[in-house]
Amino acid sequence: MSSCRPLYFFTRIALLAILLLLTELCLAQEVSPPQDSTRTDTTQKFDERVMSRLREISERKTIMGKLLKAVLVFDRKDEELTGLDAELIEREYEKHNYKIVRSIEVITRNPFGYSITDTTQLPKNFFEKAGNSLHVRTNKRLIRNKLLFKQNAPLEPLALVESERLLRQTEYILDTRIVVDEYSTTEDSVDVVVIAKDIFSLGGSGSYSPSSGSGRAAIRELNFLGQGHQLRSSYRFNMVAPRPWELTGEYTIENIGRTYISADLNYINQNYYQEKSAFLSRDFFATNTKYAGAVGVSWINERLLLPMGPDDVTPPGFGNLGYTRRDFWLGRAFRFKSYNLGFEPRGRLILGVRAIDTKFTETPTDNYQNNTLLLSSIGYSVRRYYKDRYLYGFGRTEDIPAGTRVSLTMGQEFGQRENRRYIGTEFAFAKYAPSFGYLFGRAAYSSFVTSSEWEQGVLELEALYFTKLYERNNWKLRHYIMARTTYGINRNPEELISINNEEGLRGFRSEFLRGSRRMVVNYEANLYTPLSVFGFRLATVAFADLAWLSVGNSSSPLKEKPYHGYGIGFRFRNEYLSFSTIQIMLGYYPRMPEYENLNSFRFFQTSRPYYEFEDFRFNRPGVAQFR
Repeated sequence: MSSCRPLYFFTRIALLAILLLLTELCLAQEVSPPQDSTRTDTTQKFDERVMSRLREISERKTIMGKLLKAVLVFDRKDEELTGLDAELIEREYEKHNYKIVRSIEVITRNPFGYSITDTTQLPKNFFEKAGNSLHVRTNKRLIRNKLLFKQNAPLEPLALVESERLLRQTEYILDTRIVVDEYSTTEDSVDVVVIAKDIFSLGGSGSYSPSSGSGRAAIRELNFLGQGHQLRSSYRFNMVAPRPWELTGEYTIENIGRTYISADLNYINQNYYQEKSAFLSRDFFATNTKYAGAVGVSWINERLLLPMGPDDVTPPGFGNLGYTRRDFWLGRAFRFKSYNLGFEPRGRLILGVRAIDTKFTETPTDNYQNNTLLLSSIGYSVRRYYKDRYLYGFGRTEDIPAGTRVSLTMGQEFGQRENRRYIGTEFAFAKYAPSFGYLFGRAAYSSFVTSSEWEQGVLELEALYFTKLYERNNWKLRHYIMARTTYGINRNPEELISINNEEGLRGFRSEFLRGSRRMVVNYEANLYTPLSVFGFRLATVAFADLAWLSVGNSSSPLKEKPYHGYGIGFRFRNEYLSFSTIQIMLGYYPRMPEYENLNSFRFFQTSRPYYEFEDFRFNRPGVAQFR
């Protein structure tokens, strides 16, 4: 990680602080007008006083006034209240179920300055207008192709709310609303209006370290020419070892011909991982989806960390693993019969089959064999979605999945040396309420079975809780708590897991610290501030992480001394851009591995969210990942 990136962002923060301070000092020199003796509230909060004075300066015909007017937006309003229940929308439009859709009007908005709920809101400053002039709006055809209802066809239950959710989850759409025009609606037909607001789809990032000459450059286009094609690429240069460069590229075409089939091409050429792959896939994107599946091929080469020698003195080394994998799966969802014409049951019974053919070209040990794995699964899934704000985003509408998923997977591996059976089971649930927060739990177990023993098994336990959003004026606070357990059972010696970054302690990085069993507890507090510059919102973050790691089938992580991580930092995001969330953190790690020369303090930058929602859609049958 380049040391100059944290310095760059802290410099920007310092400049903003200096600007606010100078504003205070300059205005302090002015003669204050006589106060109104009838005024009862003589106090004003600091942030309100600063913004009020910045607004006053922006109205002056000076260079500083024109600059502030071009940069800051003082009258931006939230578009809806937090905690809006998506189920309410479904009930609101229940009376229109099975009416004929007479017309569909699609309205697309540019990313900057426009609102999907307030037609009077327009771009106000130079940067918003300039950004919109460089943006190509999403083709209305793409919006229509995402809709689960058609013109001159009956309006099915859930079609409106599910279509709105699918559009909002599209990477190049910031937010959307689908409404029924109540003025033109009749007893047997409706007119539907779809309003979608884009994000600025072109983005990039980069870093450079003058001391080492190393750096990284990345570019992404999430909506090429408004046609929905997505391209991503990144390049690292002047790296120390074992090779000075890394290159990745990805190209995606989604929803081909309104089939919801997506095409993905991937190229990854990193020091420890290389991949070339091509896939066509379709998942259970909506509650009413009947069929899902995928077909593809991948060529993969990895460098695996091998365990220490039996004397515990020989340092761990690396081994090469190379293989070609062909993959196919198909799933079918069955809806339970309902005798209520206007009610759509949420539960689905889902059956799936999958075939995976793996041919190894290079192996680090004798524990790998060419094989063909045949899997079948049966599951039950209930999905519902709610809407809230300030979870992962900074005020945009976010869909929160809740529900239940139960699955059983069984199969047979036909290997070059031996055949094995496979069995896996999973149970997951999630509950949400604006006054309570979000609670998620998951338990899963899977293993291969030979004639003599169970092997390569894994037990996974996970719990995640988000508190409700605490608000005081324009400041908002939310707490996150997560606990995870991963127990390897009769794993191969080279199958090891770490506690690096998202796998354990955020910001922690050790090349050799590995184990076969792990327990992790994470806590985080996010304070969302009212500060916004160039549309970038600021939040402060504090975290505390604990991780236990042990080696061996009879070991217990809790008998080992834990590793700790504590830190604070800042999080920046502009919801109108395709840029990832930027987090600049300072972490402190009291305990470090003895055989590595690592600093207990570390500045690090990340764009990947540490917590993610678990959607309750049914996934393809597969072997549980040990990671």
